[in-house]
Formats: sequence, structure tokens, C-alpha cells
Amino acid sequence: MTFEPFAFHPQINAGISAAGYSTPTPIQHKTIPAILEGRDVLGLAQTGTGKTAAFALPILQRLMNGPRGRLRALILSPTRELAEQTHVAFTHLGRQTGLRSLTVYGGVSAMPQVKGLRAGCEIVVACPGRLLDLMGQGVVKLDTVEVLVLDEADQMFDMGFLPSIRRILAALPRERQTLLFSATMPAEIRELASELLRRPVTVEIGITRPIETISHAIYPVDSTQKLEMLLALLRAQQREAGSGKVLIFTRTKHRAKKLAQQLAHSGIAATSLQGNLSQSQRQAAMDGFRSGRVRVLVATDIAARGIDVSQITHVINFDLPDTSEAYTHRTGRTGRMENLGTALSLVTPDDQPMIRTIERLLGRGLERRKLAGFEHTAQPAAAETMAPTNRPPVSPARPQGSSNRPATSRPAPGRTSAGDRPHDNRPQGNQRPAASQRPAASQRPAPPTRSDAARQSNHSPRRDEPMPTRRG
Repeated sequence: MTFEPFAFHPQINAGISAAGYSTPTPIQHKTIPAILEGRDVLGLAQTGTGKTAAFALPILQRLMNGPRGRLRALILSPTRELAEQTHVAFTHLGRQTGLRSLTVYGGVSAMPQVKGLRAGCEIVVACPGRLLDLMGQGVVKLDTVEVLVLDEADQMFDMGFLPSIRRILAALPRERQTLLFSATMPAEIRELASELLRRPVTVEIGITRPIETISHAIYPVDSTQKLEMLLALLRAQQREAGSGKVLIFTRTKHRAKKLAQQLAHSGIAATSLQGNLSQSQRQAAMDGFRSGRVRVLVATDIAARGIDVSQITHVINFDLPDTSEAYTHRTGRTGRMENLGTALSLVTPDDQPMIRTIERLLGRGLERRKLAGFEHTAQPAAAETMAPTNRPPVSPARPQGSSNRPATSRPAPGRTSAGDRPHDNRPQGNQRPAASQRPAASQRPAPPTRSDAARQSNHSPRRDEPMPTRRG
């Protein structure tokens, strides 16, 4: 199937051709007709399946008719990177339509955004925080919005944007078209969808299952050898894939920054994308990665939903994510638009529970690979199946560690160990010995000296040793 049956405006078709699109993806094939009809849509599909074009093309078609110079379509995005890329998609697909798109997000000066809004635009792609700020300042009003898009709704919920989204919804007209797109559908998002959408058309394309064009494999490794193995994999990838780009994920922004520096010091063109960067630094990192000046980008999960870069041949999990859904979002950065991709993970024994969860999600086991020079690294086995240590066995004949100690006399009957009182004379409960039975002060034994205590401790069984066996 081609895009011709959708009967887009010729100026939109020109943008489709310029973008190199020839065949709609499954999510586009099933959602575009419903959006063109004005229906609310709940679209569930994995990252990299073409969701952006699935709503951008019919929105452009709708905006070809009607007034210009006022806000008519609002797209809410969880991250600045995703907002920028959505804006770029609208700009490229609608380059000949005369429709104007504007991004609104924090981390940069608000003045260019204020000027763009006052100059007039039909499409705004915004992050909730900055949009609410400008609404509070009276810079932007949403009473003319005809179409609302919640893009990557599950990510916005995870990032705590739900209260902000509700405030934005309260400022929108009741009569509007609402489109909700998400890669996963937790219960909270289903509840939000039931509130927002009116008799929606629901489209599910392989929900929660990673894209089939991606091959998955893991490399068992000790945590102390992760960097060395990563360097070996990157050099092997460069020999095999040439100019292919590599996206590496770490669990924290500090590890992302440090790892990118370590790779750069090892002669690999690498940079990081993480929360401590200013917007200009983030943009410079993305521009370098897109252009190919930087072959390796080290990122945190904040970028998993906001990177749409062609020719990413490999995604490497330097650290495994905390959820299988996050694994899906990470690996969805490769194998996009029917291209082949590879997802590799460096796995320590502590990662085994998450590996089993990911394998259940995939419906198959992950391929275990070994790398030359790392044959003796940790194997991905459960704790109970790990090889025993090389400690010598403990002899049952005597307590461990007693071979160099002098033999001790066996406790006499009625005593548990040296120095204990006889059981017959032990007070019962709270009963105290009668005064007549107490030894006089002159007859009481003197407190033990340090040398006495040391000798007694040397002859007492350790906590992890067996107690002497009592006979008779």
C-alpha cells in the first residue's frame, strides 16, 4: 500500500516524497483514516514504528483548510528532544504547506518562544512545564485548539506530568479531537484515556513487544571488566559496520558523563546526553551524533524517548534498565522503519532477575555470547548454581581453625564450658541467692585480667564453629 489512498493535499504529498516515505507503517495505515475522519484515537505501538507521521500527516491535512496565524494543534511531549524532533517532522512534512510549527520547552530563553507565539503559528509542540508558565503569563491561550496530541503518554505519566496535563486540559475547548499515543499502556494511562477520549478508535501494534527487526544478545561480564569489554565491542562494531552509530545507555547521568569521557580518552568519538547539560549542550551533542562527527552517544533513559536518528546500528546497555518496558524503549532506537538493528547488553550476575523478565517479554531466550579475551568473566547463572569457592573443606573431627591451638580440657559434667557455674547453684527466674549463700567480699573471686580474658577467648568456640560434644 502507498500513501495515495489517503488523498492528502498535493503540498503534503510533496513533503512525503521529500522525506523518502513510500509505504505506510502498520500504525500509520490503521490510524491515519480514523484521524482524517475526526475520530479520537488511542494508538499503542512501539518506539520506531512511525507514530509521529501517523498523527502529523492527518493534522497537516486538517489545517490546510481554515484560519491561519492562530494556534490550532497542540502536541504535548515529555522531553525537549522529542518535542524538537516532532517539530522537525512537522516542518519537513509540511514544508510546502505554509503552516508554521513552534517548540515550547524549558532550559532555554523564553523570549524566542514568546515572539513566535505572538507572531502567530498553527502548531505548537510543547513540554508541559514551560507551556504552563507561558499560560500563566498570558502569552498563550488554548481556546482555539482543535486537535490535542499526547505523545508518549506513559513517559509523561512516569515523569510526574499528570497534574500539569490536567491543568492544560482544563484550558482547552471541550469540543476538540484528542489523540493519545503510547508505547505501553499501564492502568493509569488507560484510566486517563477513558477520561479524555470519546468513543476512540483503538489501534494496537505489537504493544510492549520489542520490534522484530532487532536482534538481541547479552555478554556475561564481571562489573570490573565492563569498560574493557565495551571498548572491545565498539572496536569490533567499527570494523564490521563502518560508519554505523552506537547508542549506549547507563543508569545515571553521572555514569553517562564519566563513560563518555573514558571512551573519548580511549580514542573513540563519543559524547553524552544527560540531565546536567544545558539545552545548547544537549543540542550540540545531538547535532554531532546526527551528523556523524560523533559515532557513539552515551545517554540516560531521559533520551530513550527523544532520539530519532537514522543509521543507529547498535544499542548497548552498559547498565540494564529497571524495567522491561524501559528495555523496549531503549532498544527501539535501532531497527527503526524496517531497518535491521542490534541490541547488546553487558550482564553481571546481579542482572539475572531482569534478564528473565526481558526474556518473558520477548517470548524467547536471549542469545548468550562470549568475547575473545573475556572467557573467564562472570557467567549469567542464578546464585544457587554458581561454582563453589576454593576454600578447603572443614574437617568434622574438630572445629575449624583449631589445628594450631592447644587442646582444651573437656567440660566437667554439669557445666557447659569453663567458668560457668554448676547448674545446681544457678538461680531460677528472678530469684536471687540468699544473703547467707553469697560469698563474703573477701572471698569473691577477683575480676579477670586482660590476659585471663584473652586466654579464655582463645579456648572458647567461635560463633561459626561447632560446640564441643558433651559425653555421658
